[in-house]
Amino acid sequence: MEISDRDKKSARWAHDLFVLNIFFFHLLLTPATMVLEIGRAGMLIPLVLSGMVITYTWLRSRRETRPFVATHWQLAFRRCRLLMWGYAGSIAIFLLAELLTSGMKDAHMANIMVTVVTRIAVMPTLVMAMVTVVMEASAGGLASRGELPGQGKAAGASA
Repeated sequence: MEISDRDKKSARWAHDLFVLNIFFFHLLLTPATMVLEIGRAGMLIPLVLSGMVITYTWLRSRRETRPFVATHWQLAFRRCRLLMWGYAGSIAIFLLAELLTSGMKDAHMANIMVTVVTRIAVMPTLVMAMVTVVMEASAGGLASRGELPGQGKAAGASA
């Protein structure tokens, strides 16, 4: 069975959407919120927007009926779950910083501590973003060639 160009495009869109999510919301918007000093609440903006993309990916992975396309949407969602582990690490570091600075008597020192920890806290998410974007670039190539992950050509694989 040959994979149609339409199905290849639909499958590739799952991976392209993930990469766009990483570039816009993590590599551009997150540093922008830091530079513009929007505040700690501003760090939620990229998280919420990315969460919307992840939710769409999850819904699409569950609703897609074409097997080849569904496999690629499911793969993209597995990468989203990896990214969410990065979010969890970042949130844990943020919460630890809040806990450490909540009892500080010197407000200036607390502010410095929060600034430093904020820069460190984004690292789990950024590292996971870089790892998953490389994985997704590879998966996008598979989709373009009409291949399933780990199985070679989709035409030769059983559905």
